[in-house]
Amino acid sequence: MALTGLQIFKLLPGTNCKKCGKPTCLAFAMLLAQKKADLSECPDASEQAKETLASASAPPIRLVKFGVADAEVQVGQETAIYRHDDKFYNPTVVAVTADDTLSEADLKKRLEAINGLVFERVGQTIAVNAVAVRNVSGNAADFAKAAETAAGLSKRAMILVSTDPAAMKAAVEKCKDKKPLLWGAVKGDTFEPIVKCAKESGCPLVVSAETLDDLAELTEQAKTAGVQDLVLVPVCEGILDLEEALVRIRTLALKKTFRPLGYPTLALVANDDPHAQCADASALVCKFAGIVVMTTVEPWAVLPVLTVRMNIFTDPQKPVQVEPKLYAVGEPDETSPLLFTTNFSLTYYSVENDVEASRVPSWLLAVDTEGTSVLTAYSGDKLNEEIVKKAMDAAEVEKKVKHRKLIIPGYVAVMSGKLEETTGWEIMVGPRESSVIPKYLQEVWK
Repeated sequence: MALTGLQIFKLLPGTNCKKCGKPTCLAFAMLLAQKKADLSECPDASEQAKETLASASAPPIRLVKFGVADAEVQVGQETAIYRHDDKFYNPTVVAVTADDTLSEADLKKRLEAINGLVFERVGQTIAVNAVAVRNVSGNAADFAKAAETAAGLSKRAMILVSTDPAAMKAAVEKCKDKKPLLWGAVKGDTFEPIVKCAKESGCPLVVSAETLDDLAELTEQAKTAGVQDLVLVPVCEGILDLEEALVRIRTLALKKTFRPLGYPTLALVANDDPHAQCADASALVCKFAGIVVMTTVEPWAVLPVLTVRMNIFTDPQKPVQVEPKLYAVGEPDETSPLLFTTNFSLTYYSVENDVEASRVPSWLLAVDTEGTSVLTAYSGDKLNEEIVKKAMDAAEVEKKVKHRKLIIPGYVAVMSGKLEETTGWEIMVGPRESSVIPKYLQEVWK
């Protein structure tokens, strides 16, 4: 639970020495409570104060990392139930399974397919983050071999799935340098050996249980055994029960600061139908799963899930933007038309696609409007004649075309007069809707 200013004040030296730059220890304590100062600014703070404040200020949901280098992912450390309260920080990790019952050739083929689950959307790359190697065979040697193959071929973070301590230990030995997430700690005789394997290898651990009470009990046992980085799996019969459990865990962690459940969560999409998997996985991304594991490698089933994740975790206060510059659509030359739009991704790519559909090679200038659409930018004075002229000068458009004609969005036709005076170019008012651009370029421009 977060400490109040007075509670923090009691932990400080109380000398009012002003070494922290604040007039009194109480003033400094109030800033600490508001997270507007750091305890390191007080040179005389005791070790007890540091330990107490560090524990109290720890995020309600622990940050957990697995994977290495470019493949490293992180989950947890969320602070809000609803995005409009703040924002979501660490996007849901989407993983795809690879079972140790596959032949070596089929396993390699599947790993290559998982590596290829990379897509581009509105100028951003979205991809699957992890491969979950499962011990379906029940054989330790087969599991270790599959883990070794995945470690060598996969470009993603790894999750090892087995409740057999011997199999898990054998697999970890083959890929512990990849820092995999170990999924296999369940209530019973195998719990302690799996926890020991996680501690010795320094890998984070997945804890599974059928009730939240059991989950809380197991996390405390794992912490006592020396494993701090944990991920929770509530075992449920159906998608509705699973969503309810994930919501309860999130609420208890954030609203009640219930530390035993203050960890990111993982959910396996159990439905064999790829269509249903797509729907269930998308729902789980929305309902707080930190990691979603799918069993299909069909691109058409995975892409919608990644798209939902992108939409959910985009900062609502920072629109998706493209780089503001001059773009070539097709192979334009000095006689090609010059259009401008804003650098809001959805606006830019809509215009670009319609310009490309016209089959008229063109120059398209993305004006920096801080990622806002045409009308929004204009009404907020982020799009005016001076801003457009500055963008034209920065892109040196006069060196790209010999004509002096600029096509502007129809929704801002009102700025054509001032823009013509400011730039000295002839202003042509384009269509209001980008879908009309192909007809406009083919009929009006030509």
